Amino acid sequence: MLITNPCVIKFSSALLVTFHVFLSLQLLFFNHALAAELTFNIISLGVKPDGKTDASSVLQMTWAKACDSSTPATIYVPDGIFYVRSVSFNGPCKNNVITVLIDGTLVASSDIQVLAKTKSWIEFSHIDGLSITGGTIDGQGTALWNCKHSGKSCPVGATSLQINDAQNVNINGLSSINSQKFNIVVHGCQNVHMTRVNVSAADDSPNTDGIHVQQSSDVTILNSSISNGDDCISISPGTSNLWMESITCGPGHGISIGSLGIKAEEDGVHNVTLTLSTFTGTQNGVRIKSWGRPSRGFATKVYFQHIIMDNVKNPIIIDQNYCPHETDCPGQASGVKVSEVTYEDIKGTSATEIAINFDCSPINHCTGLSMKDINLTYENHIAKASCKNAEGTTSGVVEPSGCLADKSNFWQNVLVLRLKDNKNALEGL
Repeated sequence: MLITNPCVIKFSSALLVTFHVFLSLQLLFFNHALAAELTFNIISLGVKPDGKTDASSVLQMTWAKACDSSTPATIYVPDGIFYVRSVSFNGPCKNNVITVLIDGTLVASSDIQVLAKTKSWIEFSHIDGLSITGGTIDGQGTALWNCKHSGKSCPVGATSLQINDAQNVNINGLSSINSQKFNIVVHGCQNVHMTRVNVSAADDSPNTDGIHVQQSSDVTILNSSISNGDDCISISPGTSNLWMESITCGPGHGISIGSLGIKAEEDGVHNVTLTLSTFTGTQNGVRIKSWGRPSRGFATKVYFQHIIMDNVKNPIIIDQNYCPHETDCPGQASGVKVSEVTYEDIKGTSATEIAINFDCSPINHCTGLSMKDINLTYENHIAKASCKNAEGTTSGVVEPSGCLADKSNFWQNVLVLRLKDNKNALEGL
């Protein structure tokens, strides 16, 4: 005989009702979330993926809608080639989750006059919460590069992607190719995270810096590959808390802090780290450069660690006598102060005999330089080092052997010289 406990039945029924209500609420929440997020497919809005029809006006209209939305919004660029004359996306926006999802390619005009009066081809400004994911932007800069190589009068060129005065920005999996000028510029931003960015331009393409950071803080660049005709990454005044990791650089001019000292009054650069990176066939490896003229600029707390150099012309260099075209600086000394720079675990080959070159300011010596576990060779022999006005310490095995002046022994050396002078003077009596 089956005996049924009514209390158990009531409990089970109540549990089933509760579970049903829970599932209903979850489903309602999920459906609401799906309905709340807007997605704008630019082909659905009339853009043709033919590489000829200008998509600029539709993109501007779409951005206006996404920016005006109080809920998260996505602008979707499907597979295909889309011609964009130029666009400028401005905030502030009503939401802080706007995504530009690119599966296709955005191309600029190959006519060098189209962007002749435009500083940036694609620009984002005054935005809090922006993600740019995937896709390719093609600046079609070859014609402008050829014009500049010919010596003719040419436009300056446009930056392919510029982000101004923004915060909480994520760029993931974006490729920038054939930029007229700089590829990606981050200016006046906070909390920018860049991952798997690929930059490609000809090795003789002028001023095609890969990623340029200025007046920005808390910027991270990870797992990115850059080959171009200028700096892979350039770091300008006002940059702080910059972390670069797993960067492949080359061909190009290396990774540079500077040029500093362009202005007499300018912000400094501090807390910059490059780690676990590789340079191949570049003009420079890790470089700090400043104009040879008065300035209150500075670079401090810089860390270059765990780096491989492969046939690099100037693997480690500080150049404080930078004076291109010998204009506005000959015969002057750099006022920029370089201090607390660490070079650790840097190995590989130099394409020139001098692998370490510290050419520091005669009025503001480089101080606090630290070199640890360096091994750089030139033609299967230990390379050479050259130091001017450079003070610091070495530890571990450093080859080429350090030529740094150890400031800790400065006054001891002065005292020894004074004692020798006094002894010589007494012997002469």
